[in-house]
Amino acid sequence: MNTLLFPVILAGGKGERFWPLSRKDRPKQFLSLDGSSRSLLQATADRLIELGGGWDSLWVITSSQIAEGVRQQLPDLPVENLLIESEGRDTAAAVAWTSLEIKQRYGEDAVIGFFPADHWIADQKAFAHTLSAATQLAASTAAIVTLGIKPTFPSTGYGYIEQGEKIGSFNELPAYHVNRFTEKPNRETAETFLSTGRFSWNSGMFVFRAGVVLKELHTHAPEIIEPLEQHGPDIYPQLPKKSIDYALMEKTTLAYVLPVDFGWDDLGDWNAIERLLKTEETPNVELATHVGLDTQGAIIYASNPEDVVVTIGLEDVVIVRDRNVTLIVKKERTQEIKQILKILQSDSRFTDLL
Repeated sequence: MNTLLFPVILAGGKGERFWPLSRKDRPKQFLSLDGSSRSLLQATADRLIELGGGWDSLWVITSSQIAEGVRQQLPDLPVENLLIESEGRDTAAAVAWTSLEIKQRYGEDAVIGFFPADHWIADQKAFAHTLSAATQLAASTAAIVTLGIKPTFPSTGYGYIEQGEKIGSFNELPAYHVNRFTEKPNRETAETFLSTGRFSWNSGMFVFRAGVVLKELHTHAPEIIEPLEQHGPDIYPQLPKKSIDYALMEKTTLAYVLPVDFGWDDLGDWNAIERLLKTEETPNVELATHVGLDTQGAIIYASNPEDVVVTIGLEDVVIVRDRNVTLIVKKERTQEIKQILKILQSDSRFTDLL
């Protein structure tokens, strides 16, 4: 089976946990974080256009605040394939609107895949093989297929998918009915999940036919799909703000999972840089000119190569120097960067730092 996949990049996120490098005028998806010259958004597009249809089959949905930046980053993207949200309403609305648009243009049997703009994939060949399998499953079955990443450690930062009955193999990859989705667990629960061998990390990547997902949205999230069908995207600011996991995936009986392993990371915060770039030979991850004494386990970044970061006696910290801001935080507390941004937002002196 050689069914065309219409990939959609979800590019509306803010990437607040990568502040101060990620800001309103330069969100995370516009950054290069792996040492390459390609931004996360460009690298995602590179992977997806290789899957078959080229630029004409690729879609991007993003916010009005950064739409012009998306156009600059992806100049070959057809203008009609860029959907611009007037206001961010989370992933359920994004999935619903894009699916409606693709169905209108290509019919309800069009197979659509949704992919966050901020993922790192190690093995492009294995990724393409997996997407072929997911496309085959979605084309032949009333299925909402999710890619489950084989866990390598008991993460408390990812959601989990429990696989149920095996329903067959596609492109030599086994597929399972989903028993349940579980939100981010505590350490003990995560260790239990791994010991069973039945759980995958929830990658946030989905594949389905347009007609299948729209029918399921009518069943489980009519408050999102019906206003969009009746009024179009002008209704966007009035839609409820819900994730696709909460609005649909945790409720549908049509969820299937492909447990896959192609080298993956959800680049959620500064600690992801260490997972990508740390080597046994070096005590720190240094994307800056750094002079250190008795410093180890640090992540050090400076956007200006002329800036010099000097450290003495530090351990397990993140130091980021960008323009007029320096961030210093313990690695275990990087999730709290969002709290700092709320403080900055409340003080007019700091609005230019956001």
